[in-house]
Amino acid sequence: MKTTASATTAVVTFAHVSKAYGAVRAVDGLTLDLHPGETVALLGPNGAGKSSTLDLLLGLRVPDTGSVTVFGTTPQGAIARGHVGAMLQSGGLMEGVKVREIVTLACDLHPKPLPVDEVMDRAGIAPIADRMVGKLSGGQEQRVRFALATAGANDLIVLDEPTTGMDVTARQAFWSTMREQADQGRTVLFATHYLEEADAIADRVLVLHKGRLLADGTAAEIKAKAGARRIAFDLDGAVDEPTLRGLPFLSAFSVSGTTVRMQSHDADATVHALYGLGLYPRNLEVAGLGLEQAFVAITEAEEARTA
Repeated sequence: MKTTASATTAVVTFAHVSKAYGAVRAVDGLTLDLHPGETVALLGPNGAGKSSTLDLLLGLRVPDTGSVTVFGTTPQGAIARGHVGAMLQSGGLMEGVKVREIVTLACDLHPKPLPVDEVMDRAGIAPIADRMVGKLSGGQEQRVRFALATAGANDLIVLDEPTTGMDVTARQAFWSTMREQADQGRTVLFATHYLEEADAIADRVLVLHKGRLLADGTAAEIKAKAGARRIAFDLDGAVDEPTLRGLPFLSAFSVSGTTVRMQSHDADATVHALYGLGLYPRNLEVAGLGLEQAFVAITEAEEARTA
């Protein structure tokens, strides 16, 4: 059972953390807590600061200002105690060994190791145990990285683009395993470009933009924060785009054949004005934004604000 953040001790605390590389501020005053049992998605466009944030959490970088605390100590201390497992995009795998050999090594080195067979079964790599690492596909390499990240009884699992290269079946199996980890009280933090994964998997979504936290909430709350709704309908005959683009409160507009799609900050007013044009839309649909659309709307609004 998930526990509300306010009722638990933080697993991770970022307190006013900033990190710059020359003139580029990769992380800008980041303050947040992560709590036991949460599955948290970290979203943001390229250059938003996601990788830098994970590097700071894992002690691979040191903040210029502020502090990062993991399980009440430094990131390095938490990792040394076996609290944290990580699966990162960077860093290669040893190619001249078999899959079982590299997983066995990871288990042997972990302060709180799990049985090798259990780790391999959970990662779905038991059938390729005797294959050389250098002969694996991209998706198989990702599953091996996951096995290395979960070679011990970690309390926090950090994943950077974990399902890149996996097929649909492998991705579903991977996230089923992650749900089980969270249900056991572990915290799962993952950065992803697959926004449908964040929508389906995460209890909580963090949206970063130029190193700053723009939004923090459930997927439903992030969608509501965008403050827009989708409108779609079909028209008979030619579509008068200039006239439709003049409808009130639009934030996005597109036409495909006779199908019109738009986003509006006041869907009721937009639809009322649509009928006021003397048009009779067929198959009219009005719905909230998906997470991907909400993400784009939030980041574009921030770009416009800071331009």
